[in-house]
Amino acid sequence: MEQYNPEELVNETIEIFKYYKDNNERGSWEKHVKEDREFRFGKQWTVEQENELKARGQAPIVVNRIHPAVETAKALLTSKKPGFMISGREDSDNKVGKVFDSLLEYVWDISDGNSQLRTIIDDSYVGSMGYAFAYQDVLADSGRGEVKFMSIDPLDVYVDPRSRNRLFDDAENIIISRLYTKSQARKYKPLFSKLIDDIPAGFDYNEYPTTERTDDAAVVFPEDITDGQFGEDEQIRGYERYQMVFTNKYRVFDKSDGKEQLLNENEMVEYVKQVAWVINGNLFRSQEEANNAINIFIQQGQQPEVEQVTNLDLIKQGAIETITIKSKTVRVICIMGEELLYVRELSPDLYKYPIIPFPSFHTGTPYPTSDVRMVKGLQEYINKIRSLIIAHASTSTNVKLLVPRGSMDVEKLQKLWSKPGAIIEFEPSEGTPIAVPPSQLPAELYHNEQRAMEDINHQFGIYEMMMGDSGSAPQTYKATISLDEFGQRKIRSKLADIETSLKRLGEVLIPLMQQLYTQEKKIRLVQPNNSITEITINHQLVDDKMPELKRIENDIRVGRYDVKVITGSTLPSNKYAELELHMEAYKAGLIDQQEVLKKTDIYDKEGILERTSLVKQLKQMVEQLQEQNKKITGDLQTMEREVMHAKQDAELSKFKAEMKGTTSEVNAAKELYKQRLTDSQREFDKDLQREQKDRRTQSLDS
Repeated sequence: MEQYNPEELVNETIEIFKYYKDNNERGSWEKHVKEDREFRFGKQWTVEQENELKARGQAPIVVNRIHPAVETAKALLTSKKPGFMISGREDSDNKVGKVFDSLLEYVWDISDGNSQLRTIIDDSYVGSMGYAFAYQDVLADSGRGEVKFMSIDPLDVYVDPRSRNRLFDDAENIIISRLYTKSQARKYKPLFSKLIDDIPAGFDYNEYPTTERTDDAAVVFPEDITDGQFGEDEQIRGYERYQMVFTNKYRVFDKSDGKEQLLNENEMVEYVKQVAWVINGNLFRSQEEANNAINIFIQQGQQPEVEQVTNLDLIKQGAIETITIKSKTVRVICIMGEELLYVRELSPDLYKYPIIPFPSFHTGTPYPTSDVRMVKGLQEYINKIRSLIIAHASTSTNVKLLVPRGSMDVEKLQKLWSKPGAIIEFEPSEGTPIAVPPSQLPAELYHNEQRAMEDINHQFGIYEMMMGDSGSAPQTYKATISLDEFGQRKIRSKLADIETSLKRLGEVLIPLMQQLYTQEKKIRLVQPNNSITEITINHQLVDDKMPELKRIENDIRVGRYDVKVITGSTLPSNKYAELELHMEAYKAGLIDQQEVLKKTDIYDKEGILERTSLVKQLKQMVEQLQEQNKKITGDLQTMEREVMHAKQDAELSKFKAEMKGTTSEVNAAKELYKQRLTDSQREFDKDLQREQKDRRTQSLDS
């Protein structure tokens, strides 16, 4: 970093501060901011107006319609915390980009982001400008540091009056300056406590604007705290000057491995010192790789030629190409009193101011106008009408009497006139009293007051129904939801401007996190249903067998990322309408039960899902057992049928076998009988032949 003369830097900063503060437009804007703040809290009559009203017998009544309108608009715009979507510019960064979603949610929680955003939007609506300030709290988390953001008072921020950009990207300087007691200064900059003790106090440029508004409610703002409370000798003015500067960066291309890097000056100094080894014309980056290569050449019978070089040598030889480029970065100069505390440059990748403006109506200058300023005339008109109505009501209760001079005792008449049912005697000859009734106020006067109230609401983008007025709501449930949705169109225009600044806040927080969160860090996010999500960043993974091979999981230190704010994520939504929509989608099978439970206020969502999952598993098991039982029953029935058929076949086969045996026996008997019959026939024939022979013999003998 280049060297500075502390005295010159202090004088330069104080001169720039005076130039920004003493600018005529700045003075006029400061007075309007102060008056708008007072107006919002009920300081709506000037001293002259109040005295004149009292002289007329009228009360300086304030019917404050601005405060509820601001609170309603603020409630709408901060109903939920914003949702961020982070995507890597390269494919390798996409996984880590998802981690940054959780990191931004973590930063939002530890910064009490909901409260900070409410304050910022309140400042924007009322004072025309709100500011978010992103910073690194190096003492948080037991000295490990945290990235946070907070709201800051718009009157403590001094911007280059020539800036035209909505987010002050073209501003030469932005200065945060305010008065501190020495005790406050030591707490604000604890690392410089000893130096602060030696700073002479009394450097006071406290020239906050004043107004002529009366203050019956005793509303006090920070700028109203006078020096007399602490004593001028105890106070010092602090300055934090943020300056956009150009620094050298180096684009380095290594021809040996084809890798390209973008290095800042400090990184470049370390890079040119890095050592490498050239062995037989081959480049090796680590000692271990060089030793392995030498052993391989020796085993192959070659004599290795080893040369140790630095990256600077390789740059001179042309093996590494470098290009010097100019890059923007933010430099902060911190001063207390007239003492320079430190000068440092923020993250090398941060080229946008960490002071993010939330202007209400940007006018192309650092001095925007506010919503309150737009309706101050209407509010004063309402107050005057109400004061007139009350004065008329007061006079209406006392009828004016015209009596002839000297005709009666006036004091006695006043006493009797105030008594109900009093009888008052008078002498007609001396003159008759005349009662003068008060004139009627026109009905249009009351209508004008109501229209003025509606005009204030419309200017803020809110309507009676959005403020809970059930009388203006339609009769049907869905018509009410539709009108509420349409009613948010004006407020969405305001939200679009706020989301632009929220996007810038995310773009600033990421490089600050990349610079600060360099070690392994575990973050925990508590979900609305009390479940805890745990994420570890920069987690080192080491192989036990090869410890030299290290890998870092969720390494957020490298890569560049794009930030997007989910449109409308902070606006309220009708939970019953959303639940009804999700139930219909669930019935149609488009989403699951878990998505429906997200839209309910049921506390133990995780427990329900776990129990439901168990019931679902048991149900699936029962269904599987039922299916299996059906299958077994079917198989059993099939088996019984097969067994029956088998028995029938067996019996039939047995019967057939028995029949076959019987048939064989019958056939055998038949054959036997036939044989026996043949034998009998043969014996019979033989006997017949013998008998015939005997007969022939006898015949011959005879």
